[in-house]
Amino acid sequence: MALRSTPRQDEGADRTDTGTATAARRLRRRSPRSIELVGVAGFLVVAALTVFMIAPNGSTSVSGVFWNDWVSTEFGPLGPADVDALIKVRQAGLWEIPVGQQAQDRAQLDRVREVGAILAEDHILMDEQLRGVAAQLDVRLPSTPNPDQQRWMDELSGLSGAEFDRVFANRLRFAHGEVIAVLAEVRAGTRNELVRSFCQHGMLMVLRHITLLESTGLVEYEDLPEPRPPERRPQN
Repeated sequence: MALRSTPRQDEGADRTDTGTATAARRLRRRSPRSIELVGVAGFLVVAALTVFMIAPNGSTSVSGVFWNDWVSTEFGPLGPADVDALIKVRQAGLWEIPVGQQAQDRAQLDRVREVGAILAEDHILMDEQLRGVAAQLDVRLPSTPNPDQQRWMDELSGLSGAEFDRVFANRLRFAHGEVIAVLAEVRAGTRNELVRSFCQHGMLMVLRHITLLESTGLVEYEDLPEPRPPERRPQN
């Protein structure tokens, strides 16, 4: 009986060895696929965690500007600074056109009347161009000047003669200095082709107006904002 039991034990062992070998072969056949699935799953987990950690409230640019504030256009990305530049040019025209026209009746010096007429005419043409740009970029433009500009308009409406000339030259010279700084910054860094072209044209016009206003001989340069010292400028 002992001799008969031995073959059954060997046979069971053979079956066990055969089953183990078969399982091993199946495991070897499945290993590449299993590894691939595990790798993909791991990649997705890491990618999801990376996105979550980098942009919990929206993707940002290197400078920290939230890219969800930008709009994609056929002329390139349109950013908040681009829109602000268009708005500032629009508001400049909303007060400089009527004030330039007022100069024809209220100014004492012929040169002030001439400069006022040129400024009004230029801004009428610029405003037409601006509205075309805004329409292509789907930017809503304001219909009223800002509070400072409205205050200057009210101030000039109560003046005439030499005092009108002095205030006219200085208020407008100050305002043009602010606008050209905005246009220069946007022109230097905008990603939008249409805004870049508009700022280029706008800077030339504003610089011309600055020169015209200074030609009146009435600009009080000591009252203008001083240029930023080198230590307060952005460093490369």
